[in-house]
Amino acid sequence: MAVNPNEDTEFNEALRKHGILPPRPPTPRTPSPPPAPTLEEKCANYTAAQLRELAAEAPDDETERILEVLRRRRLQEARKMEMARFGRVYPISREDYTREVTEASKVNEEGDEQEKGTGVVVFLYKDGIPHSDRAAQQVQILAQHHPHTKFVSIVGDKCIPNLPDARLPMFIIYRKGEVLNQLVAWGADRERKIEELEAVLILAGAIIPQQRRPPGSDRDSDSDGSDLEDVDDDPSSRMRSAATSTNAKAPKNIRSKKDDSDSDFEFDL
Repeated sequence: MAVNPNEDTEFNEALRKHGILPPRPPTPRTPSPPPAPTLEEKCANYTAAQLRELAAEAPDDETERILEVLRRRRLQEARKMEMARFGRVYPISREDYTREVTEASKVNEEGDEQEKGTGVVVFLYKDGIPHSDRAAQQVQILAQHHPHTKFVSIVGDKCIPNLPDARLPMFIIYRKGEVLNQLVAWGADRERKIEELEAVLILAGAIIPQQRRPPGSDRDSDSDGSDLEDVDDDPSSRMRSAATSTNAKAPKNIRSKKDDSDSDFEFDL
């Protein structure tokens, strides 16, 4: 009688014990269940009002504290969105340049008593150049983190005819209708971090870091009087800290408007 080696019998076990049959394959391990979602993950799509209701019904003080932190974070995000003028990168053509860049940089933000105009960053790029592609990703992030600065993008030689690829990516920075700085071949010498680009744009005048509201100002009407706590985990906050603490001189590939006279690529847009 043929022996079925896959059967779980005492006879087969005896044969395995004496090496006549091979050992049974190990039983597959049952995969561990996924970890339970955190409270923050559960409330990811909740509004500030919904979080307030949950906090009022929280079963313990710790849960109430976490929900209150999340609620205040939602309020901060909502305020940023209300104040945001831009928040993304706007593709433009050469024909759009005067309207979308030069004229746009002359517009004062509402409530700007100093009439500083608008910072406009023109990003000249070319697809397929590694440091240009890397800079494009960084520009997308910075545009979201600094919605008071306008970021526009245009293919390099569509903006400046015969612009060599070696000068890309290039940044041209405007404010109040004037070119403040030019940044040429960013990242061509070495890989650059997003914090470095942000710091340079602040030093060049494109970005003016937004002041934090002083405690007690512009609080929501249902605030219980406590200060915002544990909400400073926005990556843009860390980038602003890195940028404003930068004491180094601007890189050599920055051209200020004083240097425009020796540029090989003057253009009239």
